[in-house]
Amino acid sequence: MQIKLFLFLFFIFSISVFGAESVKLTQELRILYASQIQTYEQQLHDFEKGISEENPWIKSYASYLTSLTVRTSLAEIEKRITYLRKHAKDISDQDELNGLVSKKNILTSQIEKLKGKNSAPFADLITPPAIGAVEKITNPFDIFTGFSMIKNFTTNFDEYKLKRETLIKVINLLTREHNIYRELVILDPSEKYTKIHKYKKIQLDRFKTALDTINVTLDVYQKRLEIVEISINKGIEKQVYRLMKIGMVILVVFFVFFLLKLVVKKYITDNERFYMANKIITFTNFIFIILILFFNYIENVAYIVTILGFASAGIAIAMKDWFMSILGWLVIVFGGSIHVGDRIRVDMDGMEYVGDVMDISLIRITLFEDITLTSIEHNRRAGRIIFIPNNYVFTRMISNYTHYSLKTVWDGIKITITFDSNHKKAMQIAKKITKKFSKGYTDITRKQLNTLREHYSLKNTNVEPRIFSFINSNGMDIEAWYLTNAYATLTLRSVISTEIVDAFNTEDDITIAYPTQQLYVQTQEKISPPFDEKEGIA
Repeated sequence: MQIKLFLFLFFIFSISVFGAESVKLTQELRILYASQIQTYEQQLHDFEKGISEENPWIKSYASYLTSLTVRTSLAEIEKRITYLRKHAKDISDQDELNGLVSKKNILTSQIEKLKGKNSAPFADLITPPAIGAVEKITNPFDIFTGFSMIKNFTTNFDEYKLKRETLIKVINLLTREHNIYRELVILDPSEKYTKIHKYKKIQLDRFKTALDTINVTLDVYQKRLEIVEISINKGIEKQVYRLMKIGMVILVVFFVFFLLKLVVKKYITDNERFYMANKIITFTNFIFIILILFFNYIENVAYIVTILGFASAGIAIAMKDWFMSILGWLVIVFGGSIHVGDRIRVDMDGMEYVGDVMDISLIRITLFEDITLTSIEHNRRAGRIIFIPNNYVFTRMISNYTHYSLKTVWDGIKITITFDSNHKKAMQIAKKITKKFSKGYTDITRKQLNTLREHYSLKNTNVEPRIFSFINSNGMDIEAWYLTNAYATLTLRSVISTEIVDAFNTEDDITIAYPTQQLYVQTQEKISPPFDEKEGIA
């Protein structure tokens, strides 16, 4: 208004002072006004580019205005529909009513899409992200969850601050645009820009109101986040402190069991006993650690026991093989039927495996397959690592060649001689050879059986080689049975077999038999017929 008053006074002064030249000056002022208006319009055009429709605040405000327009139209349509339903007289009124009802349905669907936009502009933008319920940190794994929640809260807060900064930029542009429209209203007496200026004034006020709201909300939201972060940090600190205490207790438990292993290693010289003692110590250590963790992180033990009680039936069915293997491990370890280092034979899926026990874990026995008579005659393979589930002790045949203190087994060699051979002499030779090469194992077995008699009832403890003879279809079978090392039966078998064959071959009255066939060939003589061949001819 000051500029307009100044120009008016300047115009009166010009007429009074300059007289005829005032007309010329007025034309120059008009040109100046037009130039200034054009400059402002160009600036407005540039501002419109700056205030893009893609700006979320502008889009939200446009949606708000659209919602108001739609609701206003809907109210007018409903008013007209109500009137026509009461006063419709002819077909044209009825057609208008039907058209308005269809239009009402369309506008109603649009209102649903713009739901809540008319209550207040920028409702979605000025509302801060929901914090929600913050879960308590009750175990070490929740520490990572706590850090993640803090990171998410910080990200949400930064995004909310970014919204405010965007709103401030929009308000600055709208303020400059409003000032230009105010100048245009002064310069243009036709009031061409008066209505737009009022609209921009209302728009600017609403945006400023939104800024005031978001400033207050941002402060409140920041304080709430600080309270939540303090609560989360306290939970993390508590869990870290608890974890440190549990770690110290576990380290003490490890140290105690480590000392116990050193004591066992020092005073137990037998490898098998040391291995089993070491296994038991490790298992006990593991159980202690599980119990420490269990009672530290399970607040309601009775509740957990109840749940496990209900779930035990399903777990037992689903994991019966595991439970049976664990039960088998208890039977093996505490029953003493199999030890690490024992040579055993196990039947699995129609195959026989003989080897040495390398390890007995909670679930399975690890077996190293050796070259044995079984490998030669059946498997044709050796050197494999065989894994035997512990539950096989209940369902499969497992033979232990070296149970307890016994380290020898009986092995036998069969050789067949002819019926006309001196079988008594052959039996003496076989007995002499087997006795010579198995004498050391015979003495060892005698001592081992004396030790084994303390735990088992043994009636027949004869350890001398045994020679048997049996009648066979091809001759006499000479069976020589002797004691040998359970881990090297093939070596002694090979030596004794070679010696017996050599000894039999040097004897004139002993012949080694093998499957033979004897053919008797008889020449067929010509036989005369019992009648005269000519008698039948007439």
